[in-house]
Parts: sequence; structure tokens; C-alpha cells
Amino acid sequence: MSDEPPVFLGLAGHPLRWRLLGELARSDRQVHELTALVGQPQNLVSYHLGRLRKASLVTTRRSSADGRDTYYSVDLALCGQLLAAAGGALHPALLLARPEPPAPRRGKAPVRVLFLCTGNSSRSQMAEAMLRKAAGKAVHVRSAGNDPKPVHEHAITAMAEHGIDLSAARSKHLEQFKDERFDYVVTLCDRVREVCPEFPGGPQPVHWSMPDPSKEPDGYPAFQRTATEVDSRIRFLLHRILPVSTVEES
Repeated sequence: MSDEPPVFLGLAGHPLRWRLLGELARSDRQVHELTALVGQPQNLVSYHLGRLRKASLVTTRRSSADGRDTYYSVDLALCGQLLAAAGGALHPALLLARPEPPAPRRGKAPVRVLFLCTGNSSRSQMAEAMLRKAAGKAVHVRSAGNDPKPVHEHAITAMAEHGIDLSAARSKHLEQFKDERFDYVVTLCDRVREVCPEFPGGPQPVHWSMPDPSKEPDGYPAFQRTATEVDSRIRFLLHRILPVSTVEES
């Protein structure tokens, strides 16, 4: 065993960096939002975000709604790998295994989730289908857009690679769901986040800053990357919306 502690522990162990990672684990954020959430000066927040970026724990994307803004995202998969490695560095018995998605108790109402993007033609359709496949009847999931367009043929092909048939999916306008209650409203597009209406019941907002694959220059590979990213984010979202406390008692 090395005498030096794993780098991840030093990075995540700082109180402010831990707060930042925790906020980004819930939703992608702009720096001014993080500053308000953690109650610290922007220059200090930016410094610690820079430390996390240097370690690739946090990445940035320029906002598609306003090119002057930047969204920060946390790489939860990498955090999980480094945390598992840190445990294993202390003792092999402490290696962490990825938990299976929890299942709700029988009779408990399904968690209601709405995914939104601009066209409802790829990103939000992928998220809806992947969450439905992963959670089944444990969730009531829908998707929509503020400027609906036909489901993109590349999205259908990319999802087929993940074992999901999207050929029958149809785009929908978010106005269709404005009177419905949801537990979570997840925006996958910076533009739709800016115009997202308030839904009844005060659902928890979550933002994933993801580029529109139809606007990427490399064509179909962009849809494959989007599907892969959505799949990763869905796996982590599932553990948030179906917490361990809802697991059926044996």
C-alpha cells in the first residue's frame, strides 16, 4: 500500500469542493448559480472548480442558449471509479461494487418524470425510453419539447444499439403536460431551460447541459455519443429518484 493517499480523497475532501461536487451531482450549473448555492465568493468558487476540472472530475460546456454562459457538469462515473479505487488502496475488501437500481415497494405510486429539450426529437426521447426500460412501472415518464420536430432517424438508429426501439415515438409539445404533476422535470437543453414553465406541485428541477446532436458536424457519431451520455446520466438519476428507502422489504 502506498504511503500517499489517493489524489481523489484530497480533492473531494476539501469542504467547498465537496459542496460543489454535491450540487453538480444534482444538476448541471452555471458558476453564478454555484456561488449562490454554496454562499462563497465567485473567485473562490472558480478556483476550486478549476482544481476539479484539472482532475477531470468536472467538465464544462458552453451554453447553447447564451454563448457567454458556461455550464459545469460532474463526471459521476469517474468519481465512482476513483472512490472505489481509494477504498481498494486501503484494503481489497473495501473495493466498492456498483449497486443494482432499487425497486419501489408494491402499491407505491410511480415516480413521475418529465424530460424536456427543444425539439423532442432526440435527447429527451432517448432519456424517456432509457428510463422507462431501466425502471419499468416504478416510473411514469414522459418527454416533450417547446418546438417539437419529428424524431430524428439517427436517434432511432442509435437507440437500437442500446436495445431500444424508438421507431414508434412521436414528438410532443410541452404545453401538453403543463397541467400535469411531476416529481422531477429534467431539461436536457440550455434553451428549453430558459423557457421552462412552472409545473403544478413544484417538481424538482434537474438540468443536463447537452448539445443538440443534430447540430454537431460529425453526424451520426454525435447521436451515439448522446445516447451513451444519456444512458450514464439515467443510471445515476435512477438511484436518486428511487432511493434505498423505497426498496421492498424482504
